[in-house]
Amino acid sequence: MKKIISASVSATLALSPLVSDACTAVNVVAKDGSVVAGRTMEWAFDMKWELVANPKGSTISMTAPASMKLPATNLSSKYAFAAIAPGVLQGSPAYLEGQNELGLAISGNFLPGFTEYQTVTPQDKKYVSVINFGGFILGMFGSVKEARAEIPKYKVWYDPSEVKGIPTPPWIHYVLTDRSGDSIVVEFVKGQMMIHDNVAGVLTNSPTYDWHINNVRNYLSLTSTATSSVTINGTNVTELGQGGGLVGMPADYTPPSRFVRQAYLKQFAYKPNNSIDAFQLAGHLLNNVDIPVGVARSTDGKQVFSDYTQWVNLKDLKNNRMKIANYANRTNFIEIDLNQVFKSGKSKTWQIDKLPYPQNDLTAELLK
Repeated sequence: MKKIISASVSATLALSPLVSDACTAVNVVAKDGSVVAGRTMEWAFDMKWELVANPKGSTISMTAPASMKLPATNLSSKYAFAAIAPGVLQGSPAYLEGQNELGLAISGNFLPGFTEYQTVTPQDKKYVSVINFGGFILGMFGSVKEARAEIPKYKVWYDPSEVKGIPTPPWIHYVLTDRSGDSIVVEFVKGQMMIHDNVAGVLTNSPTYDWHINNVRNYLSLTSTATSSVTINGTNVTELGQGGGLVGMPADYTPPSRFVRQAYLKQFAYKPNNSIDAFQLAGHLLNNVDIPVGVARSTDGKQVFSDYTQWVNLKDLKNNRMKIANYANRTNFIEIDLNQVFKSGKSKTWQIDKLPYPQNDLTAELLK
């Protein structure tokens, strides 16, 4: 089975060198119950990422493929939310990252080679395009428990003829996390919706979540406390420096390696005291998967492309605060008080690369 999975992943990457994407998501829960959900977004070309504020009552389009000629429904969002979408997409924004006013967050990561969306039939009454799925989650649900119960009632579909502007099909799996710390992973495999408890508090890319959970069992010997010395033939040999317990932890940028790195580093790190400390820990964890331009390349003929960390987003789900940094300002996070943004009732859009870095707090600017 592992050989089959490995072959499938290799074939996908070999046939699709332009669509690699190395996103990583991690959840951190503090001693006081605060939850920070962080993620990196990697891509090989500029997606014109946009941060969008959606007030309560925003329209969420629920449609079936046009060929089905089934009735469309426009929902009015129950909750205000702020989310990030690729600006290159024509039509409805595809939200791959965000949080709503009740502290429910979503992050969408690339899952090529394994994603197969559901098929809508003439008998179906509830359906939503994967393009609108992120907005549907953030606008209509206040907790993971609620979303877990309701989303299986809907068919989630994708039709390439109805999506324009993005360079690759949206093969996506999602991690949903709320301010209680409850978290699930939603995938679409063999035409079925699969929901997993996010026991690791981590998500990367292909293969599927259950495969990653099995794979971390290959690294049970990793430890945060190394052997300081051993005696060999009567000679005491001491360690060269701390960290030897992590010898063997994979350091490359493949999805399995990033998953292992995040899962174990998160496990070994001291539990933060509060949301401020959780912000710091999430940032440090994600620094371990940050990709500089040029170190993760793919080729298509004579063209060379490099995945790189285009932005990082940290979400404080208890206090509705968000921190964003793009590639050019990786150590200068802009902070946003989303409670004020939601309270304003305004709908606004900002390009992430054009935010006024290195300002520390952007809330007042957003409310102008």
